[in-house]
Amino acid sequence: MELLMSNDKSVTAFPDGENLTRWLASIRGPDGTVYEGQQYKLSLEFGPNYPYSPPNVRFVSKCYHPNVDTRGVICLDILKEMWSPLLTVENLLLSIRSLLAEPNNDSPLNGQAAQLWSNPSAFRAEMMKFQASSSNS
Repeated sequence: MELLMSNDKSVTAFPDGENLTRWLASIRGPDGTVYEGQQYKLSLEFGPNYPYSPPNVRFVSKCYHPNVDTRGVICLDILKEMWSPLLTVENLLLSIRSLLAEPNNDSPLNGQAAQLWSNPSAFRAEMMKFQASSSNS
């Protein structure tokens, strides 16, 4: 685990207080996407086998996306079978940010979002409605 002190301000991550195994992160929505202007909060939990197994990463903010379920669970290969101990927290968060722009509609966790993805205006309307349905943002 290394503190994320990058020049790239689109992602940030720091330990949650004194607990070095639980981090809080934020991702800025990628420019030119339906997520532009959005800021998302995530939690990262590093288990005893880290870095040989991936951290548990979830969206804390509500995120309407084909590869994110209603509990914030993310379907991304590097969080599972493609994990490598060489990946940094920054690599991980930038990959999640890229996923926001380019979802994998072949393995959606949110089928409705996957169906709407090809219609940006309908997708954005549903995304805003989804995010407004909770005080978590």
